[in-house]
Amino acid sequence: MTFTLDGFDLDAFVRATLAEDAGDKGDVTSDAVIPAAARFRAVMGTRDAITVAGLEIAAAFFRALDPEVAVEMLVADGASVPRGTALMRLEGRARAMLTAERSALNTIQHLSGIATLTRSYVDRIAGTGATLLDTRKTIPGLRRLEKYATRMGGAKNHRMGLWDAAMIKDNHVAIAGGVDEAVRRAKAAGIPEIIVEVDRIDQIEPALAAGATWLLLDNMPPPTLRGAVTLIRGRVPVEASGGVTLETIRAIAETGVTYVSVGRITQSAPAADIGLDFAAV
Repeated sequence: MTFTLDGFDLDAFVRATLAEDAGDKGDVTSDAVIPAAARFRAVMGTRDAITVAGLEIAAAFFRALDPEVAVEMLVADGASVPRGTALMRLEGRARAMLTAERSALNTIQHLSGIATLTRSYVDRIAGTGATLLDTRKTIPGLRRLEKYATRMGGAKNHRMGLWDAAMIKDNHVAIAGGVDEAVRRAKAAGIPEIIVEVDRIDQIEPALAAGATWLLLDNMPPPTLRGAVTLIRGRVPVEASGGVTLETIRAIAETGVTYVSVGRITQSAPAADIGLDFAAV
């Protein structure tokens, strides 16, 4: 299977990551200690209960160094699996496996950590009708991968970048002279989707009258959110954002908002505990 992701060059990512690790001398330890003809079998398994993300990306590191490596996928991205689950089996050149190991594990641990935390938030709001969104709070250079991982955890991607929608925030409003004027300027620029962050109820009607297509209700407690949803009456999608945690997200989602966005799922997700066990062939 070839992993493809819109806007992401897997081959370039693998090359750059391996080059960062190997430098200009390569894996001096494996080259010195492991015979060139040696072969390994390996099992990649999880020591945590996780939601999997990044299996094919991890496999790409081994394939880059040993095109003939045999890879058997035992689960699929997006699967939620218990502790002790084997994720993939490998057989190939020992040196190549050892050189690729850390890059492969770093990637799948990070992405599965994001997917696992995301799934926790998604499960917490099940049945409310609200959808979890990610944010742009991602590691530079890894946004496409991290947002892929949130999808594997059950979230929906918000903006991929600054280019795919206008998001008018308090600083934009301050410079423009008002929320309605900021929205009018974005509309005059021909931007089809205009998201407006509001932190006061009295900003809602001016934003809608000027042409906002989406409202982001920032740092509002549940009673205020419920009143805002009633006022908006389904005219545009409504997003709740700001300081959302696993402890607070359910009450926020139950106010009737369309979306809840959470930066923590990419910004603060711990790495999943995934390892690779080798045996000589």
